[in-house]
Amino acid sequence: MLSFGEYELDCLTAELRRNGSVLKLQPQPAKLLGVLLGRAGEVVTRQELADQVWGSETYVDFEHGLNSAIRQIRIVLQDPAEHPRYLETVPKRGYRFIAPVGDRPAHSQASPVAEGVFSSRKRIPVYVAASTLVVVLVVIATLSSGRRWFGVAKHERIRSLAVLPLHNLSGDPQQEYFSDGMTDELITDLAKVSGLRVTSHTSVERYKELKRPLPEIGRELGVDAIVEGSIMRSTDRVRITAQLIDAHSDQHVWAESYERDARDVLGLQGEVAQEIASRIGIKLTAGEQTSLAGKREVDPAAHESYLKGSFYFNRLNCGDFETALKYYQEAVAKDPTFAPAYSGISETYFYLADWRCWPQATFAKVEPAALKAVELDPNYGEAHASVAELAFSHYWNWAQAGEEFSKALQLDPNNAGILSSYAIYLISTGRQEAALSEMLKALQRDPVSENTRLTYIYVLYLAHEYDSALAQAKEALDMFPDSLAVYYWVAQCYEKKKMPDAAIAAYLKSMAHLPAEVKSRRIAYQKHGLPGYWHADRQFRQRSNRENDPVVEAMYFAHMGDKNRSLEQLNLAYQQHCDGMQFLNIEPVYDDLRDDPRFKEILSKLRL
Repeated sequence: MLSFGEYELDCLTAELRRNGSVLKLQPQPAKLLGVLLGRAGEVVTRQELADQVWGSETYVDFEHGLNSAIRQIRIVLQDPAEHPRYLETVPKRGYRFIAPVGDRPAHSQASPVAEGVFSSRKRIPVYVAASTLVVVLVVIATLSSGRRWFGVAKHERIRSLAVLPLHNLSGDPQQEYFSDGMTDELITDLAKVSGLRVTSHTSVERYKELKRPLPEIGRELGVDAIVEGSIMRSTDRVRITAQLIDAHSDQHVWAESYERDARDVLGLQGEVAQEIASRIGIKLTAGEQTSLAGKREVDPAAHESYLKGSFYFNRLNCGDFETALKYYQEAVAKDPTFAPAYSGISETYFYLADWRCWPQATFAKVEPAALKAVELDPNYGEAHASVAELAFSHYWNWAQAGEEFSKALQLDPNNAGILSSYAIYLISTGRQEAALSEMLKALQRDPVSENTRLTYIYVLYLAHEYDSALAQAKEALDMFPDSLAVYYWVAQCYEKKKMPDAAIAAYLKSMAHLPAEVKSRRIAYQKHGLPGYWHADRQFRQRSNRENDPVVEAMYFAHMGDKNRSLEQLNLAYQQHCDGMQFLNIEPVYDDLRDDPRFKEILSKLRL
């Protein structure tokens, strides 16, 4: 049994486990992983992998097979190529496994995964070389360099952390929005530090009610350290108490209390973030120092309205988006110079239009608010992300979208939401490997968020990686067993795999909130298969008096196998500049239309 991080590879069964749960990994990638683990720390050339995994006498499309296997390993390990924790690409040579590897008791026979990886005589560390001299040299070099090498060195410095929800000391449950919002803003400040990976608020909020030992939380989130603390607000003062704890040893590293006037609450957060960065040994860039130290004062009432808006926005449904918008508008009325509130207005308008809560004409209100936020604070990443989303979804200005996403991530490199949106942009414009890499970064920073998990499944679906999408959906359902949206994408994947019975079972689970419709859809499927299901779904949408949407109509007809009507709606969607056309190049539902000259003509006009 070879172990690294929270993972274990069983050399006898070729099973990969994470915290005891078996992960889906095909035999070829499992064998490849076994070879890399067996030579951890070494560069394994592509030719060596070809000989050991595929065999020198096997004639296959080796390049495609290797790239596919490496991609599957990265997906399962949630390990982006640009910032790997485990698997490093060595350009023009091969790959190197860079994480510490150990072994745990296993059966005493040779591994079927990679011959020679595991000793059949003793349970010895896999890094033991052929001669004692080599081992001695490795240990000496490791100790002198200070690196951790397969567990033989001092503990590495803190490179990642999570901020647990700040405890509300007011005793008033109605003030929870304030403690939640302050937690989110502290995370946002820390996330701007480029040398630090910070877990998103959506992944830590579950620990508000779920009490776990800190080392266990650290393992679940994959971080080196935990920040926990409390917040107290009086009439015109705010006090934060924070402490930093090593997630591996559960040892206390630092603690401090800070108190400021309520108008300087943003400066208070910046000071705490700077102190945490300093305590873990990260040297801030000049830009980061300016961003954290140069916080302006804000009207307390405006800040409170802004936090209430964020509280409702994060519930992610049409009704709460509308409530959030009212609070954000209140905030700018009280303080017209408060950039985050304008950014909140912009993002809310975008979601109201993109989720079809409000008419598509709502997109016109996104840009003015986003540009106002950028004018007030050019270094506010969320505002640049809103401009990018609008350019991508509504204006179809692919170049501007890419530039604005890049600006947003330079300013806010740990923002899982921006990383996820950027991944969708990349895959839609034909850059699949880069998209999956960005999505893995998002998942690293937001590992137990339902929304980020859903986006990852969606990106894999768009990449036509249906088996990988289903594997990720299984993990998501382990965390969120009642997630109707996950079941929906499971159904989409099974439909594309031409497994209609599995697809309808998942579609019906995704409609558990509409028991009467479940019955009618089941009957429709029994009579007419999946086209019958989609016909019934379309009728339900029409009865709901939803706005006529050519993109939605095109997808319905594509599911039903009516190519002509689907193409008619796509042509209408192009003429009306509808949101959703940006996915035309990669959306699997249109695969049966791709050879049609009419489809090719529409696609060429988009210049994706």
